Amino acid sequence: MHAVDHTKNSIEISHVSFSYGETEVLRDITFAIHKGDYLGLVGPNGAGKTTLLKIMLGLLAPTSGRVTLFGRDAREFRDWSKIGYVAQKAVNFDKRFPATVFEVVLMGRSGLRGFGRALTREDRAAAERALKTAEMWEHRDRLIGDLSGGEQQRVFIARALVTSPEIIFLDEPTTGVDAQSQEDFYALLRKLNRESQATLVLISHDIDRVLGEAMHIACIDRTLVCHGSPEEYKKEAAAGLEHRHNK
Repeated sequence: MHAVDHTKNSIEISHVSFSYGETEVLRDITFAIHKGDYLGLVGPNGAGKTTLLKIMLGLLAPTSGRVTLFGRDAREFRDWSKIGYVAQKAVNFDKRFPATVFEVVLMGRSGLRGFGRALTREDRAAAERALKTAEMWEHRDRLIGDLSGGEQQRVFIARALVTSPEIIFLDEPTTGVDAQSQEDFYALLRKLNRESQATLVLISHDIDRVLGEAMHIACIDRTLVCHGSPEEYKKEAAAGLEHRHNK
């Protein structure tokens, strides 16, 4: 067995288990996510994907095992400017919400500087770069509530990018977004991964979509079912179907 080169890993998940009281949610999960990877984290509803995400973000402590970000325990990690996060589109902004696209993206820099501290020319330049990368610069002066769902998600990508993160977590980011906006959104993710070498972790129940997008797949259903390339996942899935058919 070859030794693991930890310098090539952004995230390492080592024998992670988690329970809510007597209810086991995750059991002995181990895999690594390499720097610059585009990983799809998939599994059925209730499989533990969101719980694992919270553990990776240091929001939950595993019952046993360990998660490291850039070699540091997730529970002790403090350099959150290296981490970007795009959530589900859970809310439509009211058209009267008094924030422009540019201001929403600048909020990401407020977290970096500390809320209440004055933003600088550097912060504004970072917001401009992020909006241009997300192809939303021309909309910078529009109210966030006037945008379509797909456009809002691109703004949230820009907000995640504004601190130049090395890892971006995306939790069901196209839920409630129309088909064409989904295509545009995933094209943007491919561009980000290719050009910025950011590590992307995409959490989704849409396995077919993820298979067409991600470089590697981690499928969990409380335990780790499969971790490998999309082709390896397809072979594992086919073998599982054949096994159940022959039972």
